[in-house]
Amino acid sequence: MRAIWSGSITFGLVNVPVKAYSAAKKHDISFHQVHDADGGRIRYQRRCEVCGRKIDYEHIDKAYEDGEQTVVLTDEDFASLPEAQNDEIEVVQFVPSDQIDPIMFGKSYFLEPQGKSPKSYLLLRQALDDTDRTAVVTFALRQKTRLGALRVQDDILVLQAMHWADEVREVDFPATRSQAKIGTKEKKLAAALVDQFASDFTPEEFEDTYQVELHKLVDAKLEQGESLDTAATFGERGEEPGGGDTGEDAEVIDLMQALKASLDKKRGGRKAAGGRSGKGSGTASGTTSGGKSPAKSGAKSGAKSKTKSGTKSGTKSGSKSGTTSTAKAGTKSGAKSGSRSTTSSRKSGSASSAKRRKSA
Repeated sequence: MRAIWSGSITFGLVNVPVKAYSAAKKHDISFHQVHDADGGRIRYQRRCEVCGRKIDYEHIDKAYEDGEQTVVLTDEDFASLPEAQNDEIEVVQFVPSDQIDPIMFGKSYFLEPQGKSPKSYLLLRQALDDTDRTAVVTFALRQKTRLGALRVQDDILVLQAMHWADEVREVDFPATRSQAKIGTKEKKLAAALVDQFASDFTPEEFEDTYQVELHKLVDAKLEQGESLDTAATFGERGEEPGGGDTGEDAEVIDLMQALKASLDKKRGGRKAAGGRSGKGSGTASGTTSGGKSPAKSGAKSGAKSKTKSGTKSGTKSGSKSGTTSTAKAGTKSGAKSGSRSTTSSRKSGSASSAKRRKSA
């Protein structure tokens, strides 16, 4: 790592020499722009609107326009500001750590002790640890005066840049003032769902899946050439069955159903429950309806047909969604199919009986 700043922490008469290092780094892939026709590099040129010439950075100054006049500020102007030369991290308060809203935090920096002895560094670290407090500090970095928080992470002092109070937006969303009542059952289900996901935070378990896929795509292009079917790289992703149903027939899931579905999914019993529900309903419906036939052969044929049809339809539908509506569909299908078979069997049985009576 390369130090981006060096100076000292001051609180009272204590001086702690330190160097600052960026605590985080970007893992995103960097891109540049090219012409889609020939792959030529696209570059932005800094041209003066007065003379039309290309200008190097060393000849570029900053300017502020108030609408009527323009004020030009040079590098020397910025360097002349008193705070620009400040190389101290000045402690202004020691506050309880829980009083700083996380929304205030910005970029973090690791502070390394400098000098012949790290004793003052260790003393400040121990004081923050023992009192469970965070040091609010001011410091200058890249020609800007900044607000920061000094805290302990493991054995290292961390300087965390903070937003100034007037930089944090004030918002007022009308929906947050809604008087909608939350029921007891909803609260219990929400609490149960939170409990299902409860865990200790382990950041190393998470990864930037978009960057992983992007690296995969770049590697594949390097191996196979510039022309590459993106879908072939990640595999075909067909449309989900029933995924296009967004019209009037689309089922509206309320908060209670969403909570229940989330719990079922987390417990891993969603598909199993759906299959059992569909199969049971279809079988029971078909058998009961068929068993009422007065003719023996009709009852046997109807029961057999309904059991098979109801079971097959109920099981297939129940396994697909595992919802109450699917179970009803399985029951209806089983009953309908069984009823048709039973009616046919009844007619067959009645015709056979009439024929035997006529022969006799």
